[in-house]
Amino acid sequence: MGHHHEHDHHTNNKKALWISFSLITVFMIIEVVGGIWTNSLALLSDAGHMLSDSFALGLSLFAFKLSTKAPSTSKSFGYKRFEILAALINGLALIIISIYIFYEAIHRFVEPTSVSPMMLWIATTGLIVNLIVAFILMYSGDTKENLNMRSALLHVFGDLLGSIGAIIAGILILLFNWYVADPVASMIVSLLVLISGIRITRDSFHILMEGTPNNISYEAIENDLVQLDGVITIHDLHVWTITSNFPALSCHIVVDNETDRDQLLKRASNLIHEQFAITHTTIQIEGIDAHMCHEEDTCN
Repeated sequence: MGHHHEHDHHTNNKKALWISFSLITVFMIIEVVGGIWTNSLALLSDAGHMLSDSFALGLSLFAFKLSTKAPSTSKSFGYKRFEILAALINGLALIIISIYIFYEAIHRFVEPTSVSPMMLWIATTGLIVNLIVAFILMYSGDTKENLNMRSALLHVFGDLLGSIGAIIAGILILLFNWYVADPVASMIVSLLVLISGIRITRDSFHILMEGTPNNISYEAIENDLVQLDGVITIHDLHVWTITSNFPALSCHIVVDNETDRDQLLKRASNLIHEQFAITHTTIQIEGIDAHMCHEEDTCN
């Protein structure tokens, strides 16, 4: 049942990404041409976001395809973690793009340039495309639990903000000839995109560094396992994430010599599964005598 549910999520994610990738790529080309034609930095910055989106969505698609490859002797978990690597690359791309746009906006302040009001209509079309893509990703894909999907959605949100900024700048230019609105909008959007990029990069880095999942309490697991009958102590407890929705756990449980180890192993595995939703567990049970004899070798 769980495998079928996971397969459905995987299929829906790929379908949502493919549709979004097609829409974003086509409009990105239109917006680049429009940005050059109207001489709008806000529009070109939005096109830059869309270029990064096109790359991000394509990378996410490739990550999903690669993650389905079967495990091998050299890669026992297969390529599942490539999804997290893709999310990290997307996060870094957001940071780099936002810094570059901010830098270009500062130059526009020093040397203001005229911008065609036509940018308003192109940016409005871009906003509609971004809203459609965001809707597809949010309601057809798993953007809540899957970090790869969330990184792709954040790229689209960055574009959406860029379109809104370009529209506001276009209105101000159209009504008041206030050309400085163009770089101001670019700077505000770049800061918002930078925040999103930092967050997704931080979350990806945390997983790649084998960090404890944010929704799982290390202390709670340790305390619950120690409460099981026959358990004396816990050591070498590790909780990490293989990829999105795939937490793993390993630990050593020291028991007294009279404990039924098979029954304890079953109770411990059920507890971890039911209380913390971790299905991939590796538990080693040790007698108290063996633990004391080899404590220095096994723990240090």
